[in-house]
Amino acid sequence: MAVELRSLINNINPALKKTSMKSFFKSLTLLSALVLTFFLSSMNLKPKKIIFFGDSITQAGVQPGGYVDLIKKALDQTKYEVIGAGIGGNKVYDLYLRMEEDVLDKKPDLVVIYIGVNDVWHKQSSRTGTDYDKFIKFYNALIKKIQDNGAKVVLCTPAVIGEKKNNANEMDSELDKYSDAIREISTKSSLPLCDLRAIFKAYDAENNIEDKEKGILTSDGVHLNDKGNQTLADKLLPLVR
Repeated sequence: MAVELRSLINNINPALKKTSMKSFFKSLTLLSALVLTFFLSSMNLKPKKIIFFGDSITQAGVQPGGYVDLIKKALDQTKYEVIGAGIGGNKVYDLYLRMEEDVLDKKPDLVVIYIGVNDVWHKQSSRTGTDYDKFIKFYNALIKKIQDNGAKVVLCTPAVIGEKKNNANEMDSELDKYSDAIREISTKSSLPLCDLRAIFKAYDAENNIEDKEKGILTSDGVHLNDKGNQTLADKLLPLVR
């Protein structure tokens, strides 16, 4: 009887061991899958970082009702982190000089470059504008460094320096020239473009019935009023989503 019982136990043990090993590997596989799912979910929870890089228009854009603020509120803030990096008076070479600290060190996923008004405007107002050839060189250098840092880029043409129609503003031809340069860079580099120059000119042509210098999309001919901020936010939002 004892011999038969021992024989039965010996026959059962391998089966039990085999079953235990199968259960162990099944549990291990399930655990690995759970860990991988958690890891991937954690990666997906990291918000996409967007930096708006520019001058006083962007500096004011972070205030309530500004275009950066409007875009931030329109986006899911669990999925997007929106940062304004605008400084009044900046020209394209100012952006280049502060790019490391204000943009690259923050490791953005997307950078919106909105510069050019002061490069043109300051030629007249203070004789410190940016020559056309230098503007293009600095602009391309900005794009390259941002892309080399791993971020995507969206370009914007400078909108207006005065809102009169039919090229009646003093700086219109120069602003068109610099805007054309940005359009060409956008085409050659296959980068998305928010053509604010064309958008604002078309809006003023249709809505500036009294041909005012300001007060349609700007407060002073350059800086945006509520309608201007909303217009800019509406046009940029699809490009940054």
